[in-house]
Amino acid sequence: MGNSALKSHLETSQKTGVFQLTGKGLLEFPEELQRLTSNLRTVDLSGNKIEVLPAAIGNFLQLKSLTLNANRLTSVPPEIGNLKKLETLSLNGNRIQQLPPSLGQLRALRTLRLSGNQISEFPSGLGALRHLDLLDLSRNQIQSVPADVSELQAIEINLNQNQISVLAAEVSRCPRLKVLRLEENCLELSAVPESVLLDSQVCLFSVEGNLFEVKRLRDLQGYDKYMERFTATKKKFT
Repeated sequence: MGNSALKSHLETSQKTGVFQLTGKGLLEFPEELQRLTSNLRTVDLSGNKIEVLPAAIGNFLQLKSLTLNANRLTSVPPEIGNLKKLETLSLNGNRIQQLPPSLGQLRALRTLRLSGNQISEFPSGLGALRHLDLLDLSRNQIQSVPADVSELQAIEINLNQNQISVLAAEVSRCPRLKVLRLEENCLELSAVPESVLLDSQVCLFSVEGNLFEVKRLRDLQGYDKYMERFTATKKKFT
């Protein structure tokens, strides 16, 4: 893309606080954006070929939304933790294998999208994100959900299309969890904690495409209680 086109984008962004440049084949994060660290609130660079998110991303202190879907990122720099105002971080369709612990410093974060990466372990340290509404880890390579999942504040956790065969019963202790998606994983019926049905706030528990027929959930203690929550929520929205 020519310099003049980038220049006009930068001029517009100076006024609007929004920089959007998608599907242009960019190979790196535009260095020129450094001039706008004080007023950029939204950056969307989806559908490019960016391999590295530079440490300088930590300078964009006003940023509320950062979207880099469908690039070639393999990691996230620790400096991401500086973005105290960030509410949405969307990194779907990259090659990320793990997340920096500093991600837990994004105290304003509401939406974290990491679908379609190469994450093999459930990320730890996200319990500090007190305002997190959605955590999307679908289409990764996660094999188990550990006990410290109970610290998560998310309302919805999407783990569809992983390789999960172990689900810690502590998931039922997530204080705000209403929607738990585990479609197309490797769960046996015996691996489904009854506490999710019996003692949690989960009102949508989606487990199609595992190693048991969904109707067999009825055999588990707490199924009736879960269906009460499910039906009550359904009524609320109809």
